[in-house]
Amino acid sequence: MEQFDLAMLLIRLWVGSVMVLHGINHARNVEGTTRWFDSVGFKHAGINARFSAAGEIAIGLSIATGFLTSLGAAGMGAIMFVAFWSIHRFAGFFVFHRPDEGYEYVVTLAVVGLALALVGPGSWSIDNALGVAGDLDGWVGGIIFTAGLVAGYLQTLVLWKRPKKEGDE
Repeated sequence: MEQFDLAMLLIRLWVGSVMVLHGINHARNVEGTTRWFDSVGFKHAGINARFSAAGEIAIGLSIATGFLTSLGAAGMGAIMFVAFWSIHRFAGFFVFHRPDEGYEYVVTLAVVGLALALVGPGSWSIDNALGVAGDLDGWVGGIIFTAGLVAGYLQTLVLWKRPKKEGDE
C-alpha cells in the first residue's frame, strides 16, 4: 500500500502545483487574463479573471495537500470542462495543432481529477488525517466530481458566457 500512497502523493503534488502555478500566473497578469476572457466571449471578464485565478490556487492547494480532495478534483474538472467546451474542443486534440490549442491538456487534467475523486488522496493526506478520506471518495467522489462539472458548466452559461452576436463564429 505504501507504493499506492507514494504514487497518489506524487500525482497530487504535481497536479496541485500545476493548478496553483496556473492560478498565480493568471493573478500576476490579471489585466492580460481579463483581456483573454473578454476575447473568448466571457462577460464580466475582470471578475471572471480574478475568480479563476483564486479558484485555481485554492483547487491546487486542495489537491496537493489532500484536503477535501474530491471537492478540489471537482473544481479542477469543472474548470477544465469549461475550458474544453468554451475554447479547446474547436481546435482538435493536440495542443500544438492550432493557435487556440487542442484539448489534450484540459481533458487529461479532468480525467486525473475524476481518478482522484474516485480513489481518494491516499493515506498521506489531510483527508486521511481527519478521517474523512473514505467518506469522500469512491461513488461519493464520483458524484461530487460530476456535480462539480454540471455546476461549473451551468454557472459559466448563466454568469459568464456572452451570447453570440450576429457575425460571431
